[in-house]
Amino acid sequence: MAYKHDYDKILTRLTIILAKLNDGEALSVKELAEEFNVSTKTIQRDFNERLSGFHIYQDKRKWKMQEGFSIEKTKSLQEQLVLDIIEKMTESIGGKFAITSHKLLSKIKNEDFNPIYTKLNIEDISDRFDDIQLIEKAIKDKTELECSYENDREGTFRTNIQPLKIVNYEGFWYLVALKDNKVQKYYIKTISNIQNTSTTFTVEENIEALLENSINIWFKSDVEPFEVKIYADEVATKYFKRRSLPTQIIETLSEDGTMEFVVMITDEMEIIPIVKYWLPHLMVLEPSWIVEMIDEDLKIYLRRK
Repeated sequence: MAYKHDYDKILTRLTIILAKLNDGEALSVKELAEEFNVSTKTIQRDFNERLSGFHIYQDKRKWKMQEGFSIEKTKSLQEQLVLDIIEKMTESIGGKFAITSHKLLSKIKNEDFNPIYTKLNIEDISDRFDDIQLIEKAIKDKTELECSYENDREGTFRTNIQPLKIVNYEGFWYLVALKDNKVQKYYIKTISNIQNTSTTFTVEENIEALLENSINIWFKSDVEPFEVKIYADEVATKYFKRRSLPTQIIETLSEDGTMEFVVMITDEMEIIPIVKYWLPHLMVLEPSWIVEMIDEDLKIYLRRK
């Protein structure tokens, strides 16, 4: 994917820059821009934002590492960057996850300083460690689980499910499982009284591909994917070019900075919340029935004001 490719290029560039600084070199923004075939603005952003947590400074248009500071040679610079990013991501989860991950990563890194900061709104399920272990074992062994589940429609009920994956969408944790040969999603915090069984099952569904192509938890496995065509103004275009949706394909990219793109979805709720979030910068063009659903929701909202 383009986004992953861009990330790999940035990580490689930052690693090389840090290595040069660590070796005592004084670096010119202009020369680095030419070396990596990027703009001087991009290199300046590397120093001012991406590497701002390291002990570097600018002296007469040259960037240097502060005297007395160096990055350990016991591991590669790229490995250190990756470990820093992982640590900050797990801090956002909080609870036992954050504490345990910090202890493990500290053993690997052998240092407290971290120049990376992330802010991810991920719910804490560290109080469900025992349940998570039971679920993980059932997924690996492909054995059914018996559990209680609570939802708004049916209240609390007892059920048997075939667990496939623990997933996180938009910060919330779910269990993707088979029930009556259909892929279902269960909110982990409303699963209780879990018991492993000895009943085994086989999986014909390509769950990895299903998850890879999904936009959010609203995806369906028993619906043929259909196409949604979207117009993005210049504000939204910058974002969706930088971080594309799964299955996103750009159809037209205009000189005024706008674009039209399509995505494949299995449920209207995979795309409607995204369009509403980006109003007025996104607009669904096709199919018309999704356009009508969004229009009706907006009319209801305006009537309440």
